Amino acid sequence: MCLNLRGLRGWTLVFGLWLLWAGLGAGGALGQGVSREYPLKAVFLLNFAHYTRWPTNAFEHPDSPFVIGVYGEDPFGPLLDDVVRDETQDGRKIVVARYRRGEAIGACHILFVGQPETRRLDKVLADLKGRPVLTVRDVGNAPYEGMCVQFLTENNKIRLRISPQALKAADLTMSSKLLRTAELVPPDSR
Repeated sequence: MCLNLRGLRGWTLVFGLWLLWAGLGAGGALGQGVSREYPLKAVFLLNFAHYTRWPTNAFEHPDSPFVIGVYGEDPFGPLLDDVVRDETQDGRKIVVARYRRGEAIGACHILFVGQPETRRLDKVLADLKGRPVLTVRDVGNAPYEGMCVQFLTENNKIRLRISPQALKAADLTMSSKLLRTAELVPPDSR
């Protein structure tokens, strides 16, 4: 199956969740292999922007862009840029920023932390403490304290694990429509 990334930009969360329910996640119709799950994860990152509310102080200026950041190794390549091209969130242009290891994370609203960076999670979270950033983790089955969202790949399906406590600590509000579809992390899980 050839995946048209231009068509991905218009997907809604409902369609993305339908794909998950139908089992078209990591090993389904998107193809075999780990890298095939990233088109769906890119769509999820975009939809997190639309189904989460940030406080007004999350933006330096009224015309500041909405930033989706990728920390460390980038598993998306140009894919994420293609998904967010020409997209907006509450009138703000959505852009992608990439942060190398050890580099200070600038203005960022969603931060994707990939698999190779898991040993740096404590430092990343310490740097983001008190900032309204939706942190998204791409590895491990155990909940990680402080991460807002975790992608889980089980039985060739991508599922979400969401921490209401981490969302509250980041001063973020996620739509109940999205929360109902996820596994919620109980308080004090690590």
